[in-house]
Amino acid sequence: MGIKIFDRYLFKQVLAATIVCIFLFVVIWIAPETLLKVIKRTLSGQYTPWVGIQLLVYEIPKIVGKALPVGLLLGSLFTFDKLSKDFELTIFRSIGISFWRIVAPVIALSVILTVICFALYNTLIPYSELKINKLKNEGYETHFVYNVKADKDRLEKILIVPKYHSNQISTPLVLNFNADQYKDTSVLDNILLADYAVYKDKKWYLHNVKKYQLDKSGVFEKITRYNDVKVLDGEAGETAFKLMNYSIRRDRELNNSQMTDYIRLLKKENLQDEYRFNLNKYLQRYFHSLVCILFAILGSILGFSQPREQRLVGFTVGIAVVFGYYITLPFFDMCAEKGLLSPYITSTIQPLAILAAILAFKKVKDL
Repeated sequence: MGIKIFDRYLFKQVLAATIVCIFLFVVIWIAPETLLKVIKRTLSGQYTPWVGIQLLVYEIPKIVGKALPVGLLLGSLFTFDKLSKDFELTIFRSIGISFWRIVAPVIALSVILTVICFALYNTLIPYSELKINKLKNEGYETHFVYNVKADKDRLEKILIVPKYHSNQISTPLVLNFNADQYKDTSVLDNILLADYAVYKDKKWYLHNVKKYQLDKSGVFEKITRYNDVKVLDGEAGETAFKLMNYSIRRDRELNNSQMTDYIRLLKKENLQDEYRFNLNKYLQRYFHSLVCILFAILGSILGFSQPREQRLVGFTVGIAVVFGYYITLPFFDMCAEKGLLSPYITSTIQPLAILAAILAFKKVKDL
């Protein structure tokens, strides 16, 4: 019965400390740039006060997603440091309670927050990013290029979209190739320039089209005008439209289902850089959530100390681990994108390093 009381006590203590740490992390993260930018634009009349408040609120899920592992590490470290200072951990160890039994309620809490962290990246963060874009009245504009191949080495056509906003596809350009003229290459046959395009039922229709015809030697012959021209149909049309929509959105704006679909299309179209980068970000969602558990255990270990031991060492190590974790994320993103390391390595190397640190500190502290 006493151990159950201890479990509840420790759970509440770590939870309270974690919430405080998360709150401080959010304040520190949002204050220097986001808050000042919103205040500046509100005072200049670019945002209304209500829009400014909403923007700050919708920024919070993204920051909380980053703050959860940090909060668990520092919250568990602070709690166990306090228990060590008050000799409570010494008493529990002296009556034979193992380290893993003592940290069981902390692990239980970290599992709950791991699920919350994963749900944030899958649902709430994409939703909040969509709301932020609408509040800022930011439309997507992109330069999108899609290749249709006759076979492995020969092009059939290239679709170029200079500007895209919502469902409006402006001034698309299509380069059509004669893939039958040579066996190992394609020759430009004609160029289609349209005022706009419409995507419907897996089909791309160009409207108000000028067709620039070229002869076999590549010399311009004539211009023909058309009201409508269908340029993509079926699977190719659907793939092009999906890729265009996904490519203009950041990874945090996509839920897991959309990320999976995007990665599948990138692999299918052999867009290797984008494929590796997005696969790495997708895998990071799982391992970043798992880091909540690892950080909670590491914080507990760092909080274990002898009555006369210097407490500053544990907090210094904890801050260094957090700093190292977040500062190396862009580096591993780049390694994955450029193909220097497999996305399966870049997404797991940090959790494995934290696990190694847990085992090392546990052995050093003889827990």
